[in-house]
Amino acid sequence: MTRALSDGDPLEGLPSRAKIAELILGSHPPRDTYVGWQHYRTHCGLLVPAPVISLQEWPMIAESRRADYDLYRQLTNANLPLQNTPMHDKVGKLIRRRLRGNTMKQDDPTRAGVMVSGLGNYGKTASVCSAGAVFESQWLGLHSYLNPGALPGTRDLHAPVVYVSTPVTATPKSLCASILGFFRAPTRKSTTLPELVRQVSDSLHDHGVKALILDDISRLRMHRADDQDVLDLLRAFMSLDVTLILTGVNIPGIGLLRKAKWNKKTRQWDLPPLESTRIHGLEITQTEHRFELIEIDRFRYTTPGQIQAFINHLEGIEQHLRLLNAEKGMLTGGTMPEYLMRRTDGVVGLLGRLLEDGAQEAMESGKELIDETLLDELVLRRDEPEQPPDEFVIPIDPPSVDKKSRQVKRRRNTVIDDNGPAAMNTG
Repeated sequence: MTRALSDGDPLEGLPSRAKIAELILGSHPPRDTYVGWQHYRTHCGLLVPAPVISLQEWPMIAESRRADYDLYRQLTNANLPLQNTPMHDKVGKLIRRRLRGNTMKQDDPTRAGVMVSGLGNYGKTASVCSAGAVFESQWLGLHSYLNPGALPGTRDLHAPVVYVSTPVTATPKSLCASILGFFRAPTRKSTTLPELVRQVSDSLHDHGVKALILDDISRLRMHRADDQDVLDLLRAFMSLDVTLILTGVNIPGIGLLRKAKWNKKTRQWDLPPLESTRIHGLEITQTEHRFELIEIDRFRYTTPGQIQAFINHLEGIEQHLRLLNAEKGMLTGGTMPEYLMRRTDGVVGLLGRLLEDGAQEAMESGKELIDETLLDELVLRRDEPEQPPDEFVIPIDPPSVDKKSRQVKRRRNTVIDDNGPAAMNTG
């Protein structure tokens, strides 16, 4: 945003070139490890935006520092802050309530879990990880960063929250290996499943884990026997004093919950019982009410409250962007809110990507301002092509296949979807 010309240094607070390079090129370990999760938890939201410089102040900057300032502006514009949208607040409130209640239970043998569902780019992972990071920081502060359940004389890592991504071709063994991999715990190929389950149980207890976030749960497909066993194993983990938080795309529609129905009276999803099996001595009990499913929605633009929530979100982005010709109302004035809603359909991830690309284009073109004309030149995946491609593609004839070769037994990991069968690579 522009501001009045000041008498002080317009670049006061701008990091050195070495610090800017460190922020851009620094190490970002994967979040599904203890080191990576701690890096995320301690660095999330700490980026200080570039100083606000008006067009009149630009000539006052030394030439040697102009490139540094532009580079830091690009870094600022590419890292839009996570805001307290209604969807984000809804997820955070549920997770806080569930974790607060579960960590105080003493006699209940199982811990109720949470499922967070939504379509792509709706902000599921960002909201869940943010809530998990807040909980862990509060939990560590409550216990003076010490594991209250640690054995005397030991120095086990205290990890109240574990973040793991569901394996692409999940099996009970691969899931256990992923959880143990968070702690970089060594595993052997010859280890049996009961041994792996015991190692996971011991690791969760020894490290003081209170929340297990399992992302991309929609990779499970209930027509595969291994995936059914994975879900049974997850439900067994609910008896380990750990709160399961599962996230995925369209959880009610992938068969994971077997025709879950929305109850208008209780305003919750009714989860019917799943067919379960006995997993290595762990008897699966009634689970249909053990998870609370929450749906993350996109921004709506119908009621005054919905419109105001969207405009508040745009205002937060507007205040964060650093463009020399930007003025108040750049994203919230005129018809810009309606334009952005039409382009992105209110999907928070698409909105962020469009405005990040718009800021980059505004700097490269020298326009230093985001408007509808500039954004019209940017294409989102949601946008349809104006006309079909000019080139004609000649289809290749499929190779001849004899009758015997057609009668090949379908592999276990063959996936049937709306577009037809597609055999997945089983490695």
